[in-house]
Amino acid sequence: MTIRDPRIPADAPGRGPRALIFETGSPESRCFEITSLDVPEVSMDEALAGHSRTTPPHLPHVTEGEIARHYHHLASMNFGVDTGSYPLGSCTMKYNPRLNEDACRLEGFAGLHPYQPIETVQGALGLMVGLAEALAEISGLPGVTLQPAAGAHGEFSALMMFRAYHTAQGDPRRRVIIPDAAHGTNPATVAMAGYEVTTIPSDAQGAVDLDALRAALDTDVAALMLTNPNTLGLFDPNIVAITEAVHSVGALAYCDGANMNAIMGKARPGDMGFDALHINLHKTFSTPHGGGGPGAGPVCVTAALMPYLPGPLPVRLEDGSFGLGWTERSIGRVRSAFGNFGVLVRAYAYVLALGGDGLRAASEQAVLSANYLKEKLKGTYPLPYDRPCMHEFVLSGGLLRKEYGVHTLDVAKRLLDYGIHPPTIYFPLIVDEAIMFEPTETESLEDLDRMVAAMLAIAAEAATDPDLLHGAPYDTPVRRLDEARAARQPDLRWQSPSAE
Repeated sequence: MTIRDPRIPADAPGRGPRALIFETGSPESRCFEITSLDVPEVSMDEALAGHSRTTPPHLPHVTEGEIARHYHHLASMNFGVDTGSYPLGSCTMKYNPRLNEDACRLEGFAGLHPYQPIETVQGALGLMVGLAEALAEISGLPGVTLQPAAGAHGEFSALMMFRAYHTAQGDPRRRVIIPDAAHGTNPATVAMAGYEVTTIPSDAQGAVDLDALRAALDTDVAALMLTNPNTLGLFDPNIVAITEAVHSVGALAYCDGANMNAIMGKARPGDMGFDALHINLHKTFSTPHGGGGPGAGPVCVTAALMPYLPGPLPVRLEDGSFGLGWTERSIGRVRSAFGNFGVLVRAYAYVLALGGDGLRAASEQAVLSANYLKEKLKGTYPLPYDRPCMHEFVLSGGLLRKEYGVHTLDVAKRLLDYGIHPPTIYFPLIVDEAIMFEPTETESLEDLDRMVAAMLAIAAEAATDPDLLHGAPYDTPVRRLDEARAARQPDLRWQSPSAE
């Protein structure tokens, strides 16, 4: 790999900031020709009286070529799975097959309206029923709703079903238990659902501390929320004992299914004793992830919770056609229409293309890739929990900070100069200077070796020239930002100098 010399001035030819599109072109430039008006002329000022702006908009005067180059430049400034490795732990930023994008764009799917007559959307309803049946088999939980728009939305929907279930028993309960290694959405969801959060520690192996769990359990506990494998990338060997303990006090066990890509086709949360599970289709089942969406977080539940599923539910009718139905104690809608349908199409295409054997192989590859990377790096970056991981693992940058004054943030920024997106950093909070890698099943052995070489080179740089890391990145569209200031004083709008 070639890293550009950081001593080259930032304003050297080819490295300086590109002109804004508003600063490009000339008053005579244009990229279109307006045809002759063939309708009665209307004054926009009169049509928009009281609503029109007082000054004309500041629009660029550019050619079609300049516009094309402008947008191509913007695209080239972005980093994504199409441009390089993206081992963002917990987020599963893997490459998604373009075939599934083609399926989503078929006119029979893309051109539908959610309120068309049922008889005109039989194919779409059939797809949703098929996907729900597949997710039920994969999860080991028979009841499925496809409505939730993301994982956190699925969490909230499940807890609302839990509340409805306990209320129907005449015992609404008050608390939800979560481990200290939980995803950050878990405690937020608990609070939104009106419960109190009880946090329990992890044990020395990075798993749930069984003694602490049993001490926290009583008849006031509504549920346990647990990710398995957890945020450390570790499968909990006591999972059956955990769910049995939860059920012994009448509580329910919820599985955060964000990490299903490590176990699909290998183990089913329903068989582990979980009562509900959300699945991030935009992580595990091949849909775009990042940039704000789209997402989908279907929820799978036990037979006991099926009466509370959000509706309406796509169902298979006795005559072989498809329709919509409601359960008798449904918590109601949790999403307009039927969820993010385009994401559902992509996910079903992925499931059908891989089949059971393919899904299992994807999980095996994700786990193999993570363990390969872990073994290559743990001699340089300390591994707090040194046991076989699943799809991801967490290293510590604490040694670099102690010996060279180099922080995990410095390592992450320098990694950008090597053409690799940084892993997740400073999460989970229980690991000092945490560095969470998730290579995913779509990275080749060559890509994995490139990540290893970059991380080892950065560790060597930390020992010989720590200031080099403090100033990174050097070869990116923008240099290191003041992230605290950017969060507190966001500047998201360009304003014409003439408007100031």
